[in-house]
Amino acid sequence: MFDRQGNRKYLNTNERCLYLQSIMQEENETRRAFCLTLFHTGCRISEGLNTTVERLDFGQKVIVFETLKQRRRGCFRAVPIPDSLVILLNHISSAKTSSALVWNFSRSTAYRLVKRHMVEAGIEGGMNSPKGLRHGFAVACIGKTIPLTSVKKWMGHARLETTAIYLDVTGEEERNLAERLW
Repeated sequence: MFDRQGNRKYLNTNERCLYLQSIMQEENETRRAFCLTLFHTGCRISEGLNTTVERLDFGQKVIVFETLKQRRRGCFRAVPIPDSLVILLNHISSAKTSSALVWNFSRSTAYRLVKRHMVEAGIEGGMNSPKGLRHGFAVACIGKTIPLTSVKKWMGHARLETTAIYLDVTGEEERNLAERLW
């Protein structure tokens, strides 16, 4: 999971914690809910912004995303979310119609929001982006021994080989995997 210059492309465990601490300080609960959704689901920024109220399944505690990268419409996936996010999303969406978008800001505003929290968290480098957050989610799943098939589904990948790139970790994540052998 490196770019062509050899830089890590995902947030490690410590950086994910720092990012989470930063977004928990966000006073605007709609913006905080958006950042938490990216953090807890690994969705693409455009998939998050495209989410309507009817795609929030509070009974099952999932968000149903339309996968936007498989070159055809109508591919959906349900990603589990923690109770705290269920409560927050229920609160911010309760006054909206079922077909309304959960978040009413542009892609560039969403991107700047994520970047601002990355900077506030002291995260620098190629992983300082929504995509780095997405990659970090997948690496965290692997580190918690979530089956690769579940990670594939949650990430919205068409092929398991695409998801398998997240097995190529370094540093602390690689050491944690190796320690399972010892």
